[in-house]
Amino acid sequence: MTLWDVKKILDENQSFDILVHKNPDGDTLGSGFALCRVLRKMGKRANILSSDGFPPRYAFLYEGYEEDADIGGNTDCVIAVDIADTVLMGHRLEKYTCEGAVDLCIDHHISNKMYAKQTLLDGSAPATALILYRLFKETGIEIDRQTAVCLYTGIATDTGCFKYENTTPEAHVAAAELMDLGIDYADINRRMFDLRTKSRLAVEQLAMSKIEYDFGGRMSMIVVTKQMIDESGADEAEFDGLAALPLNIEGVDIGITVKQRDEGRYKLSVRTNDKLNASEFCKGFGGGGHIRAAGCEICGKLEDVKSSIRAAVKELLESGNE
Repeated sequence: MTLWDVKKILDENQSFDILVHKNPDGDTLGSGFALCRVLRKMGKRANILSSDGFPPRYAFLYEGYEEDADIGGNTDCVIAVDIADTVLMGHRLEKYTCEGAVDLCIDHHISNKMYAKQTLLDGSAPATALILYRLFKETGIEIDRQTAVCLYTGIATDTGCFKYENTTPEAHVAAAELMDLGIDYADINRRMFDLRTKSRLAVEQLAMSKIEYDFGGRMSMIVVTKQMIDESGADEAEFDGLAALPLNIEGVDIGITVKQRDEGRYKLSVRTNDKLNASEFCKGFGGGGHIRAAGCEICGKLEDVKSSIRAAVKELLESGNE
């Protein structure tokens, strides 16, 4: 579908539920709040729905946002932003996981399951927020300062402050045009990439002190357990960006962060260099994502999970899957 097809959907409906994925990050929240703000300025009714609420570290994105209680969960249109698969919605949004529950999905993940009735997908876009920026600009929708803050945050976080391989010239141009609208981009970048709480720093130091290397140093892996998180008092959202650490080591081709969700359930965040395909690796465990950044979940005892990871990495390295 085209950008104008999406604009038609926005024009023809009056009320919207906007879904963001569980453990929300800067792109899903930036995209969600940007779209919600635009819809409300168009005279529409819109709410953001998140299984895990809105993390405090992103409070500057939803400044002034209040839930429209009169919508009552019976909207004309349900839009998912930055959600490649219904399993990523979380248990509180379970009613939207059944077939036909989502009217429109706007996404940039090549692993998108095409679960929505209609999908605006660009797997080459570094962030869903960039797709929304195109939508607003192409169709003449005004981007005010707060909307620009949301869009810039989404683009910046999913490109690692424009350091990741997925960064495109278009992302730089869009960021520059959003900066021209008067946003405090330096403050956003500091919040997203430089600030650490003491609790986050404690977990980060502990995890890095126990980093594991395999295959001649080509793979590095850190494990963050529930006990480590609970003892630190760190909030879930504080761990955004932790996944990049294992790959930031010389000689490493694949960096894996294993984060315990519940007893016997672990989330893998996989980052690779330009030699390996992270999405293909995660597909083997029922996950997916981008070529150099992807994720999945594995259930079992930690040592068994780590053994499964090593076996899959061995196969990946031997195949040279790019």
